This record gives sequence, structure tokens and C-alpha cells, in this order.
Amino acid sequence: MCAKIKEKIDASIEGKLRALYELQIIDSKIDRIRTIRGELPLEVQDLEDSVAGLETRVNNLSQELKELEEQVLDKTQGIKDFKANIKKYEAQQDKVRNNREYDAITKEIEFQNLEIQLAEKRLKEYKLAIEQKSEIVQKSEYDFSERKKDLKLKKSELEEIIAETEKDEKELMTASEHSSQSIDDRLLSAYKRIRSNTRNGLAVVPVERDACGGCFNKIPPQKQLDIKMNKKILVCEHCGRIMVDSAIISTETEA
Repeated sequence: MCAKIKEKIDASIEGKLRALYELQIIDSKIDRIRTIRGELPLEVQDLEDSVAGLETRVNNLSQELKELEEQVLDKTQGIKDFKANIKKYEAQQDKVRNNREYDAITKEIEFQNLEIQLAEKRLKEYKLAIEQKSEIVQKSEYDFSERKKDLKLKKSELEEIIAETEKDEKELMTASEHSSQSIDDRLLSAYKRIRSNTRNGLAVVPVERDACGGCFNKIPPQKQLDIKMNKKILVCEHCGRIMVDSAIISTETEA
């Protein structure tokens, strides 16, 4: 009776190892598909952010340029108004009745001339600012146009790759979900944690030439025997990956 129970437990462990290795094979195929895409999704995202930022910059600069042009118009009209006032005051000087009125009008004319000088100074500053701002706007618009071209190209490349691999990836994702259902939550959680901590996504690896198939460190003979017996779920003491016997791999490969 005890022997039968022990045999059932051992078979269960071997089944878990087979299920884990099957899941690893599927997930590795998904990883390879995503590797084909490389950094393209990130590049597309970066370009989208860059294009959005440049568009905002161009809009802000264009608004600033428009405000400067309005200031130029305002100061130009102001100078015309001041000159008109001077002519009006000069005409009034010919009709004054005393020195006090004459002096008052003279001061108004002087004030209008000072206003003209100040407006002309501001006008020069605004025109210089418009010239400088226009160059910046022109460069920003060029950068914006070039980034949009880059984005269009990268999006096209990404869409092409996705079109080629989307069907396979969906099928593999479905297979991965289906395979995951046959693994208990605790073991599945450990598998995912190990995968996330490895650069190549390998959480389950074979024993190859007496060494771990993940980090290639030697495995003690007794531990090799335990792995071959499929009676325990054993991890590499160096890299933490789950190790399986080559017999399981051969069966899975044939399947």
C-alpha cells in the first residue's frame, strides 16, 4: 500500500516537471517572437513622445511669435498716433493766448516725442525677437517634420513584424495559458518569479554534461541522481533555476 502511494507521489512530481518544461518551451517561443521585434515598440513610443513634445513646442513658439507680431503692430500704430498728436499740438501752438499755454503744449509735444522714441526702441526689440523666434520656429518645425517621418517608418516596420508574428503569438499565448492551468498556483508563481529574474527567461533548464543548463555550473553526482529520479523539484544552488532530466526533454521534444 505504501509503495503504491509513493509511486503516485513520484508520478505527480514527474508530471509537474513535464508540465513546467512544456510551459517553458511555449514561453520561450513567445520570447523569441518578441525578440524579433527588438526595441521597436520602445522606439515607437519614444518617437511618439518626441513628436508630441515637438508639436507642443512648435505651437507654443508660434503663439509667442504671433504675440510679438501683434506687439509690433500695436507699437507701429502707437507711433502713428503720437505723430498725429504732435501735429495737433503744433497747430494749437499757433493759437495760444499766453506763454503758459504755449509751455504746456510744448511739454505735451516733448512727451509725445519721448513716447515715440520709447516705442521705436521697443519696436526694434520686438523685430529682433521675431527674427530670432522665427529661426527657432523654423528649426522646430523641421525637427517635428523629420520626427514624424521617423515615426511613420518605425510604425510601418513594427506593424509589418506584428502582422507576420501576431497569429503565432496569439496561438502560443493561448497554449501558454492552457498549459499554466495544469500547474498548481504556488509552483506557477515560482516559475514566473524565476523567469522574471533571468535575462533569457529560462526558469526550467535541462542538465547538460553534468551541469546546469542555465548557468553551466557543475551539479554534484547525488543531486544529478535525484534529478534523474524525478522525485523532487530541485533548483540550481547557483542560479535558482528549476532543473529537469534529459529524459523529460526527449519526451517533450518528440511530442
